[in-house]
Amino acid sequence: MRRSDLARLCALAMIWSLSFVFMRVVSAPLTPVWTAALRIGIAGTALALWLAATGVDVDLRGRWRAYLWVGLVNSAAPFLLYAWAALTLPASYLVVLNAAAPMFTAVGAAIFFGERLTLPKIAGLAAGAIGVALVSRAGPIEPTPEVIAAVVACLGAAACYAASGLWLKRHGAPLKPVAIAAWSQVLAACALSPIAIATPMPGPVTPVVIANLLGLALLCSGVAYLLYYRLIRDAGPTRAMTVAYLMPPFGMVWGVILLGETITAPMAAGTALVVAGTAAILRPARAA
Repeated sequence: MRRSDLARLCALAMIWSLSFVFMRVVSAPLTPVWTAALRIGIAGTALALWLAATGVDVDLRGRWRAYLWVGLVNSAAPFLLYAWAALTLPASYLVVLNAAAPMFTAVGAAIFFGERLTLPKIAGLAAGAIGVALVSRAGPIEPTPEVIAAVVACLGAAACYAASGLWLKRHGAPLKPVAIAAWSQVLAACALSPIAIATPMPGPVTPVVIANLLGLALLCSGVAYLLYYRLIRDAGPTRAMTVAYLMPPFGMVWGVILLGETITAPMAAGTALVVAGTAAILRPARAA
């Protein structure tokens, strides 16, 4: 991997891990529905305006159904689930559980594409599952029913990312990546809008909340998508996916620095298992 690609990879891990800190700040005053709707609405609109200004043809009339589907599965549903889980779980938990996405992808690829689950991949899945279980009971919060439900929500969000990736692998070849990034979010925001409008916003919507929302939308869903798709083009999708196991260490550090969260020894051990399991799953098989 070139130094420029490695720099993009590290920047992407830092940005996406920071998104869970932003969600911890905005989810309570805005509600999870408003958090997800505003995040994708602001990010998608900004990217769509950028595409229009640069003259990129997105074929909206012919591709809008695909953009909507990707937006619902890859943005609306996971962002809503993570924002709801952020009401209960620390940001460091959220980012570790997010690393389960490649594990779901590996299982889905084996089921739907016939990709062989090698012994290292099976070991990686087992290590990741143990790591998730360990993190879920690692403290400093008690494993109450609410906490377990939030963990399940995070795993559901990770499964959504995997489902979207598998769908794009089969059907996404005609779609331009930058067009997906913009219009999938715009259309998903339109779909969430009726639910958001019917949901009271408890507030208070302070300048700090607004700043975190803009960071969540413009940085974590706008700039990050541009970095991600550039990385896919230059380094390939497999290497781009390694961002998943760079994110937990960054996320834990952000949680400590910005939110005063605590990292326990069992949590660190569980994180190590998730990262190691993800690395084993993403490691390409050696040629015969």
